[in-house]
Amino acid sequence: MKVLLGVGGSDDGLTALDRTIERTREAGDDLTVAVVENPAVDRSTESIREAVEERLREAGLEAEVVVVEGHPGSRLVELAEREGFDRIVLGGGETSPLGKVSLGSIAEFVVLNATVSVTLVR
Repeated sequence: MKVLLGVGGSDDGLTALDRTIERTREAGDDLTVAVVENPAVDRSTESIREAVEERLREAGLEAEVVVVEGHPGSRLVELAEREGFDRIVLGGGETSPLGKVSLGSIAEFVVLNATVSVTLVR
């Protein structure tokens, strides 16, 4: 399976990275990590990219890492469609006290606009 993981530097994005690395190793997926600008995080895309590459090295996994500029949600959807990805994976989705999932703006945009399957890692 050809998987596109969007990482914007938040804790849930890095958790999604760790889980996706595990799955990629088990299933033999073809992983591409797209580092996106996240206005909710005070980290640069360069520092996020470095953290992603370090975790991939530690896991002994080769994956393409790309920095995507512009509106993160629309760029992820566009990249997934253009490059023929089977799935987009994102961190996100907090559960409210009433048990409802609350999505961040990037995850919400991707879920509502993607033409491929979207997996949210919580």
